[in-house]
Amino acid sequence: MNTMNMRDEPLVYELSRPGRIGCTLPRSDVPEYALPEGLVRTELDLPELDELTVVRHFTRLSQKNFSIDTEFYPLGSCTMKYNPKANEAAAAHSGWKNLHPLVEPEHAQGALELLWRLQEALQKIGGFAAASLQPAAGAHGEFSGVLMIHAALKDRGELGRKKMLIPDSAHGTNPASCTMAGFVTQTIPSGPDGNIDIAALRAALDDTVAGIMITNPNTLGLFETNIEEICRLVHEAGGYVYGDGANMNALTGVFKPGSSGIDVMHFNLHKTFSTPHGGGGPGAGMIAANEALAPYLPGPVAVKRGESYRLEMPAKSIGQVKAFYGNFGVLVRAYAYLLMTGGNGLRRVAENAVLNANYLKALVEGVYPVPYKRHCMHEFVAKGTIVPGVHTLDIAKRLIDYGFHPPTIYFPLIVQEALMIEPTETESKETLDQYADAMLKIAKEAAEQPELLHDAPHNAPVARLDEVMAARCPILCYRG
Repeated sequence: MNTMNMRDEPLVYELSRPGRIGCTLPRSDVPEYALPEGLVRTELDLPELDELTVVRHFTRLSQKNFSIDTEFYPLGSCTMKYNPKANEAAAAHSGWKNLHPLVEPEHAQGALELLWRLQEALQKIGGFAAASLQPAAGAHGEFSGVLMIHAALKDRGELGRKKMLIPDSAHGTNPASCTMAGFVTQTIPSGPDGNIDIAALRAALDDTVAGIMITNPNTLGLFETNIEEICRLVHEAGGYVYGDGANMNALTGVFKPGSSGIDVMHFNLHKTFSTPHGGGGPGAGMIAANEALAPYLPGPVAVKRGESYRLEMPAKSIGQVKAFYGNFGVLVRAYAYLLMTGGNGLRRVAENAVLNANYLKALVEGVYPVPYKRHCMHEFVAKGTIVPGVHTLDIAKRLIDYGFHPPTIYFPLIVQEALMIEPTETESKETLDQYADAMLKIAKEAAEQPELLHDAPHNAPVARLDEVMAARCPILCYRG
């Protein structure tokens, strides 16, 4: 834990007092043996604390955390929405929680049926022929999908197709996934409307193209209106279309990506389908494919044979990409969410996400410039260039003083001083009004008292860090 600039919070080590004990260990019930001398550490320098002091210390720290359960969290591109606690209860049920992953299929029929039903539901939502629940996160799903494209090209005898096209409005993990799978990437610029420049795409298509990775809606929060033409052009050139489905929160029940010509796509179940997101996990990057690429899906996948369920590998599977069968608890939450919302509910999720984003954009765009004059989808990108000498980082830090988590900043890279804001469908009009009011007050402060922003946050547990130094010289352990 890097405690630089932590305000009034003593470290566990500083609370230590010689002789204090927080727990006692039972006597050993196995024979004692001497450890090899090279493995024995004699001076551990561990803190000596009683249990109450430890509990209070970590409870106080937990109360300083920012959470969607307490405040608005408009983190663009990450869909930090409130998720029903009923889905948490479902995932915590002992029948799911205590089921061992190595149990024989005949003793896990309920779990296998859940997996099968979830696969069936998600592939229908996306308009695909088959799905696999294996990948553990969005980037993991991307990598799996690109490996599927590689395997299909190999079967076609076209491994000379090494070029993967990446729009400049795509998620940042797309180029990394391609590179890990052995492809080289070429950036396709956006046009003046924020969508893929069709002329630039045509110019890039040749017999070396393996495919294109498309985030739709893109990271500008805009729908790719030419998606069907893009898919047709790439297919005519002999390539595949990968869909980054991280932004399905804007599309559920409204648009089926598979129907537009996308060959393979991942869904972030932890963003769209009810698992608390952020802090490093947990996640699930379920991947779905059309009939051409379905045989290459990672496995095993759940199948129904007669009245029973089992696990099987797809015919030409790229293999297993995660231990066991995916992040099962996340999958249970997703299935509970689907049962709770139903088809009409999923459509309302997308409609409300889009409505909230456009409403908030309308409240602030008169002060914070929005570079693309279009209706947005579930999120929008504004610019922090409101006053000379005040930057997006200053605005973000000042929002903390108003009790709001900052939006994503400086992404996407194609917008200078970007503020990427996603209100999600779960926020009320009152919350959006309060957030917009804070944004407008900060703009006024920037003009009249810019030092307020330069020194922000003023009332947070941690002051502004030297982020460059923290990245280059991180403090990873306590040195006393």
